[in-house]
Amino acid sequence: MVLLQLALPSKMIYDQHKAVQVGTPYKFKTQPIDPSDPFRGKYVFLNYEMDSFESQDDSWPRGSELYVYIAAGADGFAQATQISSTKLEIDQDFVLAEVEWGSGSEVFFSLPFNRFYMEEGKAYEAETAMSDIMDIGITIGGEGQTEPNTLCYALVYIYGETARLEDVFIDDVSIREVVLQNRAKEKAATQ
Repeated sequence: MVLLQLALPSKMIYDQHKAVQVGTPYKFKTQPIDPSDPFRGKYVFLNYEMDSFESQDDSWPRGSELYVYIAAGADGFAQATQISSTKLEIDQDFVLAEVEWGSGSEVFFSLPFNRFYMEEGKAYEAETAMSDIMDIGITIGGEGQTEPNTLCYALVYIYGETARLEDVFIDDVSIREVVLQNRAKEKAATQ
């Protein structure tokens, strides 16, 4: 029994390590976090742009497992190419997602790597840095909508059924580095 209790976590750690070593890296665009979203602890909550796929099928029960097959798009970011309730026999990377809801023309899902864990002191600062992107938005078409002119994305390695969130970037700079840069700016401003 003790060996079984040790084997399961060891297997999980091994799979995560192997995903980074031999898996395929994908960039998933994230939407900036709503500034009204409360601080959630030792992690930054990520809201991905890739959260739905066209489907005429209405039989997507909420909470069910969904295979989202992905490929790198022309812009270099991950995009969904097809979805299925069962694993398909195709040679393409996939992510196991959870169905949020289906509308008859589209199915919405949540990706399993929507929390980026950081040291407790840095998580809030990282979330604030991402939220500040909302304040830098540009107006689109006079409709009052804003679109961030700063690029946020998560780097995820995929290998088999394992997906490992490695880092989050703001304009190609690691969120950890952004936090350190912001701390240095604040320190310099107080001196």
